[in-house]
Amino acid sequence: MSTKGLVMSDRSERQGYWYGLESRKQMGAVDVLNALRDYRSAEADMRRRTQASMGMGETDLLALRYLLEAERAGRDVGPKELTVRLGMTSASMTSLVDRLVRSGYVTREPHPTDRRALILKPTPGSDQEVRSTLGDMHTRMMEVAGTLNPEESAVVVDFLRRMRGAVDSVAT
Repeated sequence: MSTKGLVMSDRSERQGYWYGLESRKQMGAVDVLNALRDYRSAEADMRRRTQASMGMGETDLLALRYLLEAERAGRDVGPKELTVRLGMTSASMTSLVDRLVRSGYVTREPHPTDRRALILKPTPGSDQEVRSTLGDMHTRMMEVAGTLNPEESAVVVDFLRRMRGAVDSVAT
């Protein structure tokens, strides 16, 4: 387990570099935040490995994931919708789509009702490649999550939603 950004206390208990420990309750909270930080670091490392193995950047992978989800839901997605979804400029989206088309993950097709518009479709092989690249990891994650009973699951989901709210409320 990485201790990057962390300090070891005199009692060899890991503390967060940011938090002083004034009570046992605070120590438990710091342990939770350290575990969350370790998970986020491991997940970021996994994303880098996945992106390298598929030869694409994070935004490319997010775009492909969105297109695969839309296809499963029976929805057509155009470049404009994807631009808004990913918070990109039109020029950046054009470059992203060009990369995905060149790499064989996406095709541009005419819109069925608007001849001026295009829709983006993931290629059949892209879904298979994503599944083969991420499938084992998702299986292992489901196995771990499946060890929780319904009450534990509810606590974890509530905690993560509240943590998301705490992070989302930070002004930049």
